[in-house]
Amino acid sequence: MNKRSIFESWKLIDFRIFIPAMLFIIAICIPFSLYESESLELLNAIFDKLVDVFSWGYIWYTIILLGAGLYLSFSKYGKVVLGDPNEKPKLSLFEYASILIAMGVGSTIMRTGMVQWTQVAIDPPFGIEAGSQQSLLWGNAYSMFLWSFQVFAIFVMAAPAMAYVIHVKKRPLMRISEACRTIFGDRFTDGIGGKVLDVLFLVSILSGAAVTLGLGTPIITSNVSSLLNMEVTFGLTMTVTIIWVLLFSISAYLGIEKGIKRLSTFNIYLAGGLAVFILIAGPGIFILDFFTDTVGHLFSNYFKLSFYTDSVAMESTTHIQSHMIFWFAYSATWAMLHSIFAAKISKGRTVKEMILTYLLAPTMLSWVATGVLGGLGVHRYLTGEVNVLDIVQSTEAVNVIPEILMTLPWSGLIMLAFVVVSMVFLTTTLDSTTYTIAAYSSKRDMSKYEPSRNLRIIVAAIITVLALILMQIGGLAPLEVISGLMGIPIIIIQFLTIYAAKRMMDEDKAWIYNVRKK
Repeated sequence: MNKRSIFESWKLIDFRIFIPAMLFIIAICIPFSLYESESLELLNAIFDKLVDVFSWGYIWYTIILLGAGLYLSFSKYGKVVLGDPNEKPKLSLFEYASILIAMGVGSTIMRTGMVQWTQVAIDPPFGIEAGSQQSLLWGNAYSMFLWSFQVFAIFVMAAPAMAYVIHVKKRPLMRISEACRTIFGDRFTDGIGGKVLDVLFLVSILSGAAVTLGLGTPIITSNVSSLLNMEVTFGLTMTVTIIWVLLFSISAYLGIEKGIKRLSTFNIYLAGGLAVFILIAGPGIFILDFFTDTVGHLFSNYFKLSFYTDSVAMESTTHIQSHMIFWFAYSATWAMLHSIFAAKISKGRTVKEMILTYLLAPTMLSWVATGVLGGLGVHRYLTGEVNVLDIVQSTEAVNVIPEILMTLPWSGLIMLAFVVVSMVFLTTTLDSTTYTIAAYSSKRDMSKYEPSRNLRIIVAAIITVLALILMQIGGLAPLEVISGLMGIPIIIIQFLTIYAAKRMMDEDKAWIYNVRKK
């Protein structure tokens, strides 16, 4: 990358939204890093209050989003094509689903799938005894519930408006403010109101990306340290991070067709191979039986979990109640990123195809991953090979993952495969993030062009530097809680975009004029 190309890439950035977003993040991180314990205490107190006061709101928020997704899919709006009705999608359905899966679940599924059940088993709901067989079943069912239809509805439901703006309206800027133009008009969108919306998006995504890189790193370092018999140091963390940066920078630089698509489809095959090996070399019969029990338990109690606030237990809060609200709030922070990326790759798809693929494909992959990884962990706990619950209570949950994997034959090879799958999953999440931020902050016409390659590298460097600084000075934990709290304004924007999508399609009578010819 020469000096001229760097200068030209910098000129493509809309600094009117990029600089305020960066300054806002820095202004938050500095005091919270200097006073981390006090900051965490304050932020957690705020979040606990939010759980007490607004649990019901987050639950209804996800239910309404899911209902809106089903309505748009199966009503007249579902057949509207996001682009030229005569143009076929560039990506096959498998490639399209693979990218959405990689973007939607990332490396987090490798952590939650293996150990999330332990948190519920230690602190189970409904008066169930901790560590009992019922608590284990509830734990794995809850792990599946985390990656179910409500969460992916959060991720996709701003996408119809964004896709319609880019591919049908052919608007040049791929931004939330543009989707809301039909509601608020030109004066708001082109003025300070539109800039506030766009800055809010960038703050949530830049901070979320840094947190994801910071939280995803321990999944790798814990396994690498066990594999190489070495301590986890900041040097190891930095080495892993730099390797990641190279991977997702290259993938983002190559773009969707050559980079993100190939990496996503490759990792689906790799993850499938790892799952098959665990079934064959590990307790395959138990895993399949436990998976069947877990799915049945989830279906039997899906509505109970979906509407669970534990209101009658006034003096206590179980893990499921508090963590579910945090999960919904944190997912809301990522909603716009997922929706904008989904919108970008959905050219030629119908509204129904886009929504249902995002609701179903990541859910199915997540349930299989949770069934295999969680089943392995539960089996090792029940047989006494790994005292999983004691380890989780005394250290970070990710530290028990190597202990579980080392019980398998060819454990070194399995741990290496686990590291690679986790790394590639996080890479596909971050390259999609980098691509989207570059597209969002670019002044180039996104209805015609891709975001500048050099701009993608610049964005990748900014995310990496931010994550490393936060990991070193201890500002990651406060930023994680802030990311969750920032979901509140994002929720309002999401509902605005859903209304905007319907309004634009109504104004254009798109269900008549922008559909595939039979």
